[in-house]
Amino acid sequence: MNNFSRTDLAAELIKAKGRDFDGVCKVSVVDLDSARAAAYGKSEGRYVTLETDAITGYSPRDKTRLARVLAGQLAALLPSRKNLLVVGLGNANMTADALGAEVCRDIFVESGRVRTLCPGVAGNTGIESYDIVKGVADRIKPSAVIAVDSLAAASTARVCRVIQLCDAGITPGSGVSNHRERLSERTLGVPVVAIGVPLVVYASTIIRDAGGDEEGFESLIVTPKDIDLLVREAAAVVCRAINML
Repeated sequence: MNNFSRTDLAAELIKAKGRDFDGVCKVSVVDLDSARAAAYGKSEGRYVTLETDAITGYSPRDKTRLARVLAGQLAALLPSRKNLLVVGLGNANMTADALGAEVCRDIFVESGRVRTLCPGVAGNTGIESYDIVKGVADRIKPSAVIAVDSLAAASTARVCRVIQLCDAGITPGSGVSNHRERLSERTLGVPVVAIGVPLVVYASTIIRDAGGDEEGFESLIVTPKDIDLLVREAAAVVCRAINML
């Protein structure tokens, strides 16, 4: 089975040399041109990976330092720090998919600087996330969209220990193989920067890595038992970084 579909993380597909930032995380950058993107099953663009133990740790100071690094990396991908639309993707009623909604909850909403939108999922609203985001973006004309969503990893060691940013946009539901219309500069008409944290791993990936038979486990997704706490901690870091812009 092609493992590309089982991870949203470029860092799990492509080795990149990282650089330590503020002693709290390692930052690596991968630029994918069209040929490399096609080879790895990703979209063309820049992928920035922050590897850290701060989210799962107990130090408020480390979390603040991580948020500061994340804010700097995010600012480098944005055309402007004003008139931003933060979109919280996912299903707020499913803990492992509630990262986007949790982030939007505590964003400092200021007219002219940042606004938030949680489109929900089509299963609850009957409306595709893309249609809602596109309608709002056409109306308020943001300088950029920041889309926040939960991701899937290929390793349990990376769950809640990686933050990925990319300027290639994002496909809602891709982490659980429920692909919808992609949010990107091509589809929305404005730059889209995606922020994601891996919160789930496919059981088939774990079984295969352990040398077992993955047949029958393709649709089973595994998440940590303390996922509610992990989502809150990850959302707090991402939210603080956006508020620092």
